[in-house]
Amino acid sequence: MKATALRIRLLMKVLVVQLAQVQNSYCAQDNGAAFPRVLPNRLQFFEYEFISFNCEFGGSAEWRVMRTLQEITPTNISNWETSAGSGTINPAFSSDSGEYWCEDGDGHRSNALNISVTAGSVILESPVHVTDGDHVTLKCQKKKDSGHPIAEFYKDGLHIKTVYEGNMVISNVSASDEGLYKCYISGAGESPESWLTVRGET
Repeated sequence: MKATALRIRLLMKVLVVQLAQVQNSYCAQDNGAAFPRVLPNRLQFFEYEFISFNCEFGGSAEWRVMRTLQEITPTNISNWETSAGSGTINPAFSSDSGEYWCEDGDGHRSNALNISVTAGSVILESPVHVTDGDHVTLKCQKKKDSGHPIAEFYKDGLHIKTVYEGNMVISNVSASDEGLYKCYISGAGESPESWLTVRGET
């Protein structure tokens, strides 16, 4: 009887440890870590820029950076992972455009980000992490900055605003502001499109 009771207690301890590991794994996503952290804090980049990804959420789970590329070239593979919770691309090329996310050893995934690297002359600078109620600034940026250009902003393919300083501000952002955004500068060109995701308050 004593041996049986001891085995039961040991089994209960193992179950408690396993449950704690699972809770820590999901806790990473619940505590504002639903997406990889990106530096600089935007979704679009010019070629030859530096991009850093971080999946170090804390807890016992070991997270790593994963990606699936939009274009497959001889120098890239479709699935890529780092051995640690962070990764760097320097310099970045258009072939690095794709979906990036965090994943732990048990296959738990964070939400994914679509990163665009362009060889063009215009990008849309939009923040990676946007929370309901934030004031969000979208910046139409030329590769060779020359003052404050007149920029046209589009959402889901429809023109929404002309801005004379290159920046468009969305006040008290909400779920209704989610969508595909891009911008255009006359004489320079059009940016790629990026999806603006608005998270609820935590």
